[in-house]
Amino acid sequence: MYEPTQLRTFLAVAQTLSFTQAARRLGVRQSTVSQHVRRLEEATGRPLFSRDTHSVELTEDGEAMLGFARAILQAHERAAAFFGGTRLRGRLRFGASEDFVTTRLPEILESFRREHPEVDMELTVELSGTLQARLAAGRLDLILAKRRGGEGEGVESEGRLVWQDALIWIGAPGLRVEPDRPVPLILFPPPGITRARALEALQAQGRAWRVACTSSSLSANVAAARAGLGVMAHTRGLVPEGLVPVSARAGLPELGEVGFVLLRGRRGGAAQEAADALAEAILAGGDRLHRPR
Repeated sequence: MYEPTQLRTFLAVAQTLSFTQAARRLGVRQSTVSQHVRRLEEATGRPLFSRDTHSVELTEDGEAMLGFARAILQAHERAAAFFGGTRLRGRLRFGASEDFVTTRLPEILESFRREHPEVDMELTVELSGTLQARLAAGRLDLILAKRRGGEGEGVESEGRLVWQDALIWIGAPGLRVEPDRPVPLILFPPPGITRARALEALQAQGRAWRVACTSSSLSANVAAARAGLGVMAHTRGLVPEGLVPVSARAGLPELGEVGFVLLRGRRGGAAQEAADALAEAILAGGDRLHRPR
């Protein structure tokens, strides 16, 4: 009843909330994406997206379809692997951004390990810039990392977009940021993408700032923010528990968008086959990596 190709297209639109971005990720025309979604909606008899010229949002039925689509595609892939007689094996070096420490990424990795027990996975958790450097040096086979919104769109060498979201300022509830005093910042060290964007935005605004905390650990930065030491730039869909968006009354500048992408290495062979399989699993479950907007 439900075609796997249409379900993959549906997931791509649901995760990027953009027909254009979904088309780029899938390597097809935007009209093809629209056609797949329309046929899936005809098959269900219900609208899965509410959309206008400016935005795309999942309907209640679209939210329900997310789980069904993942389950159907996973069953389809298991059957194809079983009857195809192929078993993935070898060593897979996977890197994930610090942003995913507290998300449901471990569930996706656990499912992948269960389905491919002969793959030896080595996980590295680091800043996105560090992961990209290690990938370029041939020390990783696949990474899930941040890039600035708009960079490398539609270019395979620049990664496959999992989802895109806004960067916002967050801090402890009740934290006051005085307009006439330097902004207290909680930052990742270089080459952190959120660090660079925060500093660029404040400098462009002509706003004074000071460093209240610097750590390469997300947990440490979150602890500093919860203690009220300052504010930090963070992805809107991944705001840690106990922190909230900073009030617009603080007058802090807009930070733009950030994309989360999958980037592949160049090792080839069994490692690349395993990396491709894990990439597909992450793309299929990408909506589980962040809370709804």
